[in-house]
Amino acid sequence: MKLICAIIKPFKLDDVRDALAEVGVQGLTVTEVKGFGRQKGHTELYRGAEYVVDFLPKIKIELAVADSLAEPAMEAIAKAANSGKIGDGKVFVFNLEQAMRIRTGETGSDAL
Repeated sequence: MKLICAIIKPFKLDDVRDALAEVGVQGLTVTEVKGFGRQKGHTELYRGAEYVVDFLPKIKIELAVADSLAEPAMEAIAKAANSGKIGDGKVFVFNLEQAMRIRTGETGSDAL
C-alpha cells in the first residue's frame, strides 16, 4: 500500500478529484494549507501599499491506495494539476505499512 500526498493549486482541486475518480481512487482527504516553494511567494498592492505574501494558499490531498494504483494515481494528479506555471505543486509517495477500517476492523488493502 502507498500513501500519496500532493500539494496543488486550489483551483485545480476539482480537476484532480475527477482524474483520480477515473483511475479508480475511491476516497481522499483534502486540507487547505499555506506554503511556498521555489516561487518564494509574491508581491501584492493593497490600498497603495506594496507588501509581500510569503505563504500562498495551497491544497493538500492525501490518499491511500493499493500498490498497483499508485502509479496511475500519481500520473492522474500530475496531469490534472499541471498548468505549466511555477507553483503547480508536488506529489510525494510513502510506503504505508498498515491500514484499518474502524467500523469493520478490516486491515491491509481490504481497509482501503
